[in-house]
Amino acid sequence: MKKSLKQYRRPDWDEYFLEMAKLVASRSTCLRRKVGAVAVKDKRILATGYNGAPSGLAHCIDIGCLRVKLNIPSGQRQELCRGIHAEQNVIIQAVLHNVDLNGAKLYVTNQPCVTCSKMLISCGIKEIVILEGYPDSLALKMLKEAGIKIKRFKFKN
Repeated sequence: MKKSLKQYRRPDWDEYFLEMAKLVASRSTCLRRKVGAVAVKDKRILATGYNGAPSGLAHCIDIGCLRVKLNIPSGQRQELCRGIHAEQNVIIQAVLHNVDLNGAKLYVTNQPCVTCSKMLISCGIKEIVILEGYPDSLALKMLKEAGIKIKRFKFKN
């Protein structure tokens, strides 16, 4: 039986790029939280990133998580982690490939932490669309102060 044209649902741009961020997150090697990020400008993907150990180093999925071993709560003592955050990897990939992120929009599966927020402010990200929150109110305060719009997206059923 043929479907009428009204039966086809096309995702809007936010949904489209957040689905990609979820796919990117599936490459994460973090044992505690899988995060993916996609930087976009003019509806074109500039760079992607997921959280995991630096290139060439052992991943937590292979050697275990230092944060779990030390019983460190989420959102605290971020320096005690082998991983690079997804947002940081977006910036690194952009730099490695000479891509300008100034004026770009970032789609990320979780709210950025304060360290990532400072980096995103400094590289000129103009808007951030997230799926989930993160226990870091200072990050939100700094993003707001910088005039960066942050929007939490809810998927339609």
